Amino acid sequence: MQQLKRGILIAIEGIDGCGKSTLARNIHTTLSTQAISTILTKEPGSSQLGKQLREILQKQDTPLEPKAEYLLFAADRAEHFTKIITPALQRKQLIISDRMSDSSIVYQGYGRGLDIPMIEKINAWTMNNTKADLVIYVAIDAQTAWQRIRVRNEALTTFEQEGIAFMQRLAHGFDNLFKHRNEVITLDGNHTPDILTQKATDAIISWIHTQQLIHQ
Repeated sequence: MQQLKRGILIAIEGIDGCGKSTLARNIHTTLSTQAISTILTKEPGSSQLGKQLREILQKQDTPLEPKAEYLLFAADRAEHFTKIITPALQRKQLIISDRMSDSSIVYQGYGRGLDIPMIEKINAWTMNNTKADLVIYVAIDAQTAWQRIRVRNEALTTFEQEGIAFMQRLAHGFDNLFKHRNEVITLDGNHTPDILTQKATDAIISWIHTQQLIHQ
């Protein structure tokens, strides 16, 4: 097992239908086979509280007030960091998180119209001012993502039910949020899962070596 010098936190972000969750699983598998101690987690839903909150957030019978919706995500995030992410960082593991704080900025900020500086402030508080070392952004146009969601023939989540106009706001939000951030690696979501996995893992491993974070 290769020993990391410190814990590493990587978030995988993008709109629904971009291939983000498949990529997160594939990165976890690939890095684990390369003897790097890696955990896979997600928001919402990895903690016990998060599992309950995910059911509420993804399967709303009636729309939640946007502030209430965001604060449920914030509650999940606080529990997620305290119970899962911070301990894993202390164990010097590499963490792959399927969504994190940037999703709230995009979905509740750009998507729902909530105050983005307030979301950023609460995010920092729930995360104990911890930030992702890297963000892998799977970029794709809203129309392609929407077609993929429809082809799945699965029950739509609360956010998927919002339709194409909502997804277009989200895609614009992610593009705008990430365009000047140095820790963001943008990948083309039109690539196959295998190519996306190769590009993402190559970028992560290159970054780890550039930062000299593996004991030789």
